[in-house]
Amino acid sequence: MASRRWFHPNITGIEAEDLLMKRGVDGSFLARPSTSSPGDFTLSVRRKGEVTHIKIQNTGDFYDLYGGEKFATLSELVQHYMENHGQLRERNGQIIELLFPLNCADPTTERWFHGHLTGKEAERTLLERSKNGSFLVRESQSKIGDFVLCVRNDDRVLQVIIRCRNDNRYDIGGGEEFDSLSELIEHYKSNPMVETSGTVVHLKQPFNATRINVSGIHSRVKQLQKENGQCAAGKAGFWEEFESLQQQECKQLFSRSEGSKPENRNKNRYKNILPFDHTRVKLRGQDEGFEYINANYIQNSEDRDSSYKVYIATQGCVPSTINDFWFMVWQENCRVIVMTTKEIERGKNKCARYWPEEDQSKEYGKITVRSISESSTADYTLREFIVTKQNCVEKPKERHIYHYHFQAWPDHGVPADPGCVLNFLHDVNVRQEQLGIPTSPILVHCSAGIGRTGTFIVIDMILDQIKKQGLNCEIDIQRTIQMVRSQRSGMVQTEAQYKFVYLAVQHYIETVSQRIHADHKSMKLGREYSNIRYSNEVIKDATTPSMTTSSSNNVLIGETRR
Repeated sequence: MASRRWFHPNITGIEAEDLLMKRGVDGSFLARPSTSSPGDFTLSVRRKGEVTHIKIQNTGDFYDLYGGEKFATLSELVQHYMENHGQLRERNGQIIELLFPLNCADPTTERWFHGHLTGKEAERTLLERSKNGSFLVRESQSKIGDFVLCVRNDDRVLQVIIRCRNDNRYDIGGGEEFDSLSELIEHYKSNPMVETSGTVVHLKQPFNATRINVSGIHSRVKQLQKENGQCAAGKAGFWEEFESLQQQECKQLFSRSEGSKPENRNKNRYKNILPFDHTRVKLRGQDEGFEYINANYIQNSEDRDSSYKVYIATQGCVPSTINDFWFMVWQENCRVIVMTTKEIERGKNKCARYWPEEDQSKEYGKITVRSISESSTADYTLREFIVTKQNCVEKPKERHIYHYHFQAWPDHGVPADPGCVLNFLHDVNVRQEQLGIPTSPILVHCSAGIGRTGTFIVIDMILDQIKKQGLNCEIDIQRTIQMVRSQRSGMVQTEAQYKFVYLAVQHYIETVSQRIHADHKSMKLGREYSNIRYSNEVIKDATTPSMTTSSSNNVLIGETRR
């Protein structure tokens, strides 16, 4: 079951609206105590740019929406309507969707806090990826507000309830009380617990989470940088997370046999950087033995939303693969190519030139490429090509291809300013959206097709998630890279690139937050409470606002209450 931190115990309807409008998107929701009916609750949902409020009745025997399905707990009610889309409707039949929980802030910024990890997930994680003495803290899955301390001890996982009392103090088993989770954990690190069997349980090293609520990224980056700085060898913080990622990489034993075949070896720029067989792009319609290219499909396999983009990650061309490259571009209907390397870096060829000069045409096997324009910014060059295929019966018979050549990324390093990469990705995505071909993959390459290529793709994936789910969603940079690496080996190559993903995402979030804050400062909102909605009306007088509510705001379940 998902996190219960969608419950906000101490906010008003006005504050709920403010949170949902600033940090949420359509489909974001939270639950809170009702201010007008003590003992009842209110479900606040953002939809169509406004906030709808639905009363939840607590009869003492069950919870319901003043009619309809009845539930034993508030959590079960919310979970039901999250999982059964279409059951919560207005009287006019319009569906009210609960898509993205808008969670309370984490009770601590400590990295050992893992949020809504389940008991089974905690046990599996600690047994597979830690050693005895490792510990983490997670939310209780059975009681809102309580937590669980999970400790690996003698190759088993002990799970201990941490109770959050009514006075917001914490204890274990009715023992000593603490003002914060951090103080409790520090105490038991110095004073080991003893099981009823007499076994001593030591909290030796935290098992740190990489999951983070977007709103907390500044604190996380600051903490990771601090840990890096405290250790002379840099063996903490970003290094620790990246090293853990590297260890997981060793467990991915996917086949790469096709790229190892003798007839394909000269098609690989680097003999040991080969595509996984299960995600590789195959050139269809080619003669036998000529369907290989060093390229993989990459997509967000953990998200059910089919509107997420698909990428093709590939190596920089060598002279013998240029024809295959253009055949792949045509076959996959790629309209945007992202090149993140220079042709020559440090005196070495990183990518064979695979395009003609401006106003020139060139044939690459069955594909003809004509360069019709070229323009440059401080960071990249944009080339526009018209591409045709011999004996083509498809329509249109010619395609416009846009080649975004990013040249501000240093070899063996990262850009000093994440903003240049974010601006570049923005321009790429605007073009992709303007083309209106959702099934068209974005083709990305550097030299090997894993380092800079992986970094660009991972940043873009995470920004897409934030755009869709809002500034309250949870992201996991390490897990996203691990997911991408399961589709092409070695994506995001260095600790510096790993850190750069964090910094780029942080920069993006800060920029969006500032824009939203500025927008809200320029707005004056008046609201009136009803069972279903606060109406957003312009305040006519700062001291005596005129409030109205739309008569069309009818609820499927419920009665109007003032």
